[in-house]
Amino acid sequence: MAVTEKIKRDLLTLTDLDGAEMTRLFERTEALKQAQRAGASTNTLAGRTLGMVFEKASTRTRVSFEVGMFQLGGMALFLSSRELQLGRGETVADSARVLSRYVDGLMIRTFDHGNVETMARHATVPVINGLSDTFHPCQVLADLFTFREKRGDPTGCRVAWIGDGNNMANSWIQAALLARFHLSLACPKGYDPDPGVLRAAGAALAEKGGGSVTLERDPRAAAAGADLVVTDTWTSMGQEAERERRLRDFEGYRVDADLMARAAPDALFMHCLPAHRGEEVSDQVLDGPQSVVWEEAENRLHVQKAILEWLLLWPDAARGK
Repeated sequence: MAVTEKIKRDLLTLTDLDGAEMTRLFERTEALKQAQRAGASTNTLAGRTLGMVFEKASTRTRVSFEVGMFQLGGMALFLSSRELQLGRGETVADSARVLSRYVDGLMIRTFDHGNVETMARHATVPVINGLSDTFHPCQVLADLFTFREKRGDPTGCRVAWIGDGNNMANSWIQAALLARFHLSLACPKGYDPDPGVLRAAGAALAEKGGGSVTLERDPRAAAAGADLVVTDTWTSMGQEAERERRLRDFEGYRVDADLMARAAPDALFMHCLPAHRGEEVSDQVLDGPQSVVWEEAENRLHVQKAILEWLLLWPDAARGK
């Protein structure tokens, strides 16, 4: 049972982590992944419960969090906003206050990032951003872990983001600060990342050094020499009415074999999925030897198990206990 005096941490954006915490998180992710593959039992969250609030449809987020809690000995509750009183006008703040008295942690997948912040402000248990229209921290942590598995420390590497300056792009900008790599974003005019996120990351990178963030219009220039090429669908949930216009505006931004040939010879390709094959990425790239999208999807499970331990067992988990 959660109590109001409990010290808590939240994961709303990647700015809620520092570099040392991310390293420990990935070390624990690797240990949990190896334990699962060895068939070892890990019951660190026995008796704990995660409430999962969904306003958006989900495959990877729902399944990975639900399975992750089960594998750690805990329990996850799927809570659709259509079935909660949220769907009948109860405020996010009131829902957070009530749910905190039933569960040990909350994950929310929503449209407005303000809902994530409101839930965290009023909940007395840890809150995890499972996705909002502005940020997708859990996905990018899984991406960074996958890169580390395949290529090692990303510090100083070159990453190319091709396509919409959406929630994924915003989180990749924060990741460049966290992991100190060079990020080049190629976005059509009118589809740039959040300007506040760009300004904050640019100022921090200028102060701390070790990485950079640049905005391009030419996807070929962004991909040149990249160690990793990343994209996402051009039409996200809630943007279906804009589909035809977006297809026109993003012409020339498809990640295909020609664009990948401009990256480093051993460059990796990532996509958070679901992919619209033939639109933002060709079948040849998605199913090709440089693609690690399926390992990337699997690693959502392992990274999120480490996140759940870190937040639900805070502060002991932060001390390595």
